[in-house]
Amino acid sequence: MNITDVRVRKVAKEGKMKAVVSITIDDEFVVHDIKVIEGEKGLFIAMPSRKAADGEYRDIAHPINSATRDRIQTLILDKYQEVMSETDEQEEAAAE
Repeated sequence: MNITDVRVRKVAKEGKMKAVVSITIDDEFVVHDIKVIEGEKGLFIAMPSRKAADGEYRDIAHPINSATRDRIQTLILDKYQEVMSETDEQEEAAAE
């Protein structure tokens, strides 16, 4: 499995959710609504979820093992940092 595209959409409002991400797998399958969250120990991802009848949220798409989850999280967070750096540079250039 190869992640062939990562698209990051920054969240404008203040809060713990920093971005919403879509990933493309093998140029054939897309997963939308992966969230980048700022937690107590740093950034992490939350897979797309839906509220169940019991009020709990359940992932509707997720990796089967932790190695795959770690690989996806690393790719997403690297891309998020890249987008944030570009945004900072653009804001600095606009301020000059």
